[in-house]
Amino acid sequence: MWAKRDAGAWSIPKGEYESGEDPLAAAQREFEEELGTPAPDGPVTDLGEVRQKSGKIVSAWAVAGDLDVTEITSNTVEVQWPPRSGKMLEIPEVDRAQWFGLQAAREKINPAQAELLDRLAEILATA
Repeated sequence: MWAKRDAGAWSIPKGEYESGEDPLAAAQREFEEELGTPAPDGPVTDLGEVRQKSGKIVSAWAVAGDLDVTEITSNTVEVQWPPRSGKMLEIPEVDRAQWFGLQAAREKINPAQAELLDRLAEILATA
């Protein structure tokens, strides 16, 4: 499904949370579901929210950690593929993870989420 998409197609782990659910707890849950490992322990930096082109609001946090991207194991989701075919396909929610430098990450990430990278870079520059 994502084989021919790269620039602007990457995303941070994310998902919806229920009314009354703590957004940070939901983000940590989604991290584990999508990558197969708990989010790192440690101080968490709130990066705020961004609105994606679809209208979805994404809240994000940063925490220092080390992730072996060769060892991720994602949960699965059902998608209609090919689009409008009526055929359902079960796929991993995350097909791969990778570490990027800041400039490469800006090119790879969903354009609306690039603002989160800018906020993180600003925070790290003043730390």
